[in-house]
Amino acid sequence: MTAPPFPTRAALLGKCPRCGDGKLFDGFLTLAPACDRCGLDYGFADSADGPAVFVILLAGFLVLGLALWVELAYEPPFWVHLAIFLPLTVIVCLGLLRPLKSFMVALQYHHKAEEGRLEK
Repeated sequence: MTAPPFPTRAALLGKCPRCGDGKLFDGFLTLAPACDRCGLDYGFADSADGPAVFVILLAGFLVLGLALWVELAYEPPFWVHLAIFLPLTVIVCLGLLRPLKSFMVALQYHHKAEEGRLEK
């Protein structure tokens, strides 16, 4: 068995964090139950709201910065902002969500992260 792929490579390609060949997703954001190549059970993966938070921060920074620049440089009417930046926001958010979720799953696997437990 080869070494696990670097987490960023697995994330960008949406591949298994262990073998780098199998698919990670069944749907757009639904994780597959296990890798179809190496059999890694994805039950350990719980990215929760992490990817959404990072998407909000990154997309908000990019789209809002661009909208402010357009406003200050050209002063277009409000409908132009809606026509440009509403679709751009949706595209940027959907474009970032899957890779960031995949990246968080790959990092969980790479660092062997798991739910905390109290020892007695």
